[in-house]
Amino acid sequence: MKSSSGRILTAAHLLLVWATMAAAVPALGFGLVIAAWGGGGAAAVLVLALGVAAAVGLLAVAHLPLRGTVPRYDTTTGILGRALPVFALGTFGVLTGVAACSSHVDLGSAGTRIALTGAPYAFAAAFFVPSRPVRLGAAAVLAAAVAYAGLVLSHVEQRRFEAEVARYRQHQELLYAGDAPPGMEVLRATAGNDFRIEYRPVGEYDLRRQVSLTVRHPPTLTLRCPPPRDGVTCAVEPNGDLRKVARDPSGSVQVTLTRRHRDVQVDVTTRTPDDEPWLRRLLDTLHPLSDGELKGLMRQEKIVHTL
Repeated sequence: MKSSSGRILTAAHLLLVWATMAAAVPALGFGLVIAAWGGGGAAAVLVLALGVAAAVGLLAVAHLPLRGTVPRYDTTTGILGRALPVFALGTFGVLTGVAACSSHVDLGSAGTRIALTGAPYAFAAAFFVPSRPVRLGAAAVLAAAVAYAGLVLSHVEQRRFEAEVARYRQHQELLYAGDAPPGMEVLRATAGNDFRIEYRPVGEYDLRRQVSLTVRHPPTLTLRCPPPRDGVTCAVEPNGDLRKVARDPSGSVQVTLTRRHRDVQVDVTTRTPDDEPWLRRLLDTLHPLSDGELKGLMRQEKIVHTL
């Protein structure tokens, strides 16, 4: 077979694979949705099995332009030995594209996405044609595509991260933090109608050793003690802070210091009276949460939104 005719047959084969699968795969996906909607899981499995068999059969038919170029591939075993891996690799490529779409990667209009559905199968088929330059070209394109996909997904992830930062910053007036008490670390933070950070001793999980900081807006006009009740003592300190100690019948104690800071009200609480100096340290080191601190909490998955 002449090289020019070989190139034409190879191109015809790859074009046929692309066109066939660009039509078959969306039809299979639509059929799965309809089957699952109308008949449940069992119907979807049956449609999937029939669809996969039909798709492999179509890939076997797409081998016809190359028939006779490599005799060992013309047997039933040889044809299926090419069609099955092409289907598997192509389907993996389609699923990767679906994942990219779900990550808000723009793959064009609906028509463009349908046309692109057949591309992974044609690309996979290129690795099985009897032409070394085509196989090497496919490998080079694969390497370039992987590198490009990595850059695109990295950019998408960065945009998503920055959007999440902006979401937290919508309530900038609440985002205050204090310096973590010595030997303690942030356990978690929650942002919603108020902003709360909980600290714990490094490596410990005892709830009684936790210290919490809560920022609220708007603040109480004047800090005043609540009406007296059993087990609760309260006093306004000379610096204007409100100190409240609550004891329950079980003997546990909760100490809370409250301070007005600019246009917010800050409560710091501990269940361990000996840790009261840490509460004062938190209040004395209050500062707006920096971008570095906020992003650090996000990367460590220590901050969440609440309703």
